[in-house]
Amino acid sequence: MATAPITRFAPSPTGRLHLGHAFSALVASRLGGGYRLRIDDIDHTRCRREFTEQIYDDLAFLGLPWRGEPVFQSDRLDRYAQALDRLREMDLVYPCFLTRAELAEVLSAPHEPPTATDVVLSADEAARRAGSGMAPAWRLRTAKALELAESPTWLDLRTGSRRSVDMSAHGDVIVARRDIRTSYHLSVVIDDMIDGVTLVTRGMDLEDSTHVHRLLQAILEIPAPAYYHHDLVCDEDGQRLAKRHDALSISELRQSGLSATEILSYLPDFAESAIISSDCSVFSN
Repeated sequence: MATAPITRFAPSPTGRLHLGHAFSALVASRLGGGYRLRIDDIDHTRCRREFTEQIYDDLAFLGLPWRGEPVFQSDRLDRYAQALDRLREMDLVYPCFLTRAELAEVLSAPHEPPTATDVVLSADEAARRAGSGMAPAWRLRTAKALELAESPTWLDLRTGSRRSVDMSAHGDVIVARRDIRTSYHLSVVIDDMIDGVTLVTRGMDLEDSTHVHRLLQAILEIPAPAYYHHDLVCDEDGQRLAKRHDALSISELRQSGLSATEILSYLPDFAESAIISSDCSVFSN
């Protein structure tokens, strides 16, 4: 028996929601018959409680209610740490002690950069930095992970096709930043598993990240959701909206007197029926 997909909307409380966020919430709501709201607040230096409250208020105003109680990434740091420990036990990650300046120099060198950045520093220098209290970033041994994963693919509902994982644009991607001991890539994979998400909906600007996420799912033996990457909402110059576009924030539009219907009318057309009918079997029990 087919069931509605479980979707999620996962804003970061680092600024006010804008029209692009509203479109993401709308897509998640329509495709999932509602969505699970996750507050992506692991970047503690930029997240603010008032923005979280504004997220709740704006979504309620727009008539885009979520399922159940909101969840917070900051409550799941132990789960991310457990996933990182498992990757370490499998020898699929390595510590990187390079500073940002050193890493930029390595990546900009005219010769082909090394596959693994841990070979740039000598063992003695890496040990010295570790002994000084410098926390490393943790990078994925991508080639080894790909070999272990045995040609993973992901279901792209926008095209109705299966896509092979391609890590050529990522290399040995960071799975845990030195300051927060996790990363966007690792945390969202664990979050979607915990929340039982079966369909990830997000903007086209995050499509390339799906290759990383699908690889992590494969090596951590996590069930893979389907993916739908929707169009981006752009400004009058054709640039993707960002939180710096404060004039197009939902709260600013509300203060100007626009109704929820009027605000939603600015969003792109979206025909969810064609997407769901493309492969309903992925959401079957």
